[in-house]
Amino acid sequence: MKPIQLFDADSSTYTYVLFDEATREALIIDPVDEQIERDLATLREYGLKLVWTVETHAHADHITSAAKLAELAGARTAVPAGCGIGTAGTQLAHGDTLRFGGETLLALHTPGHTAGSMSFVWREHVFTGDTLLINGCGRTDFQSGSAAALYHSLTQVLFALPDRTTVWPGHDYQGRSHSTIGQEKTGNARVAGKTEAEFVALMESLNLPKPRRIDEAVPANLSSGIRHDADGALLMQPRPPASTQSGTYAGDVSPQLAWQWVQKGQAVLVDVRTDAEREWVGFVPGAVAAAWKQWPGMAPNPQFDDAVRQAAAGGHKLVLLCRSGVRSIPAAQRATELGLEAYNILEGFEGDPDAQAQRGRKGGWRYHGLPWRQN
Repeated sequence: MKPIQLFDADSSTYTYVLFDEATREALIIDPVDEQIERDLATLREYGLKLVWTVETHAHADHITSAAKLAELAGARTAVPAGCGIGTAGTQLAHGDTLRFGGETLLALHTPGHTAGSMSFVWREHVFTGDTLLINGCGRTDFQSGSAAALYHSLTQVLFALPDRTTVWPGHDYQGRSHSTIGQEKTGNARVAGKTEAEFVALMESLNLPKPRRIDEAVPANLSSGIRHDADGALLMQPRPPASTQSGTYAGDVSPQLAWQWVQKGQAVLVDVRTDAEREWVGFVPGAVAAAWKQWPGMAPNPQFDDAVRQAAAGGHKLVLLCRSGVRSIPAAQRATELGLEAYNILEGFEGDPDAQAQRGRKGGWRYHGLPWRQN
């Protein structure tokens, strides 16, 4: 059985879909934001239920769609623990496994391209991200890269796999789709037959231009693909809507600005997560519950319109939040259609770690350090 290999021509990125034939549960490795409709169509074509999104590292050349897939497909997010992607629900260490149906994906810590980079083994396949490429390897001159660490990852971790293991890289720029560990061990131009000192000297002499999208991609990917302003001055200003393809709304606001409005009585906080999410994970104190969609099947919630109309009574603005800032966009668009002033809160929020560790009790939410938290 082979993975489904998908390609983004703009960034030369390979995305992989793996699935269990019996249960149709699936995971996706290194999804690309601009290709989300393609990926959702692939899931529908094969009749798959996406249960995991997985990153090999925090990418510098494209923006991930992990957070959007988590919202739209109900998947969970998993990332290497050393990459600093704090919005992901599962932080993977070397040797950890992810299960999808009866299948298992094994995480291997393979630092060098970045300090947290991982490769993933499934059956007789290994997904190497930017660690091992076909007849090459990832660069090591930015994002905590280390040529010495990469040499160890290649020679001591990946090349320790059986020679027949199929290598599925994160990129290829010459139209090649896959290789094998045996081929790369004996013929890879960057590393085969080289000492560590020779490899380090080669990597330090490359003088490559920086990735075209690094300044926008890395900050977004540290939030699972949800873009936000790093400039503090911009945090307190509403922004034009990020997406107007299916409608418009008043704009996007940072959690800091939304909280300021709520504290001043200028806006009402609206939580558009499902009732099940609020009951299971925790409530946002003071937020009006107005689920955009409900389980089972994430069907449209017929009570949404009445709930937001009541929340806006008296002319209040509405600031809408959800798990990652994806569902709150169409919810804000719908509220605007109803004649209300509705804003989407950027990024989403993460659960209280104590509450997540003890699912039996109600927790609260920490919205990036802001004080709407139930203790």
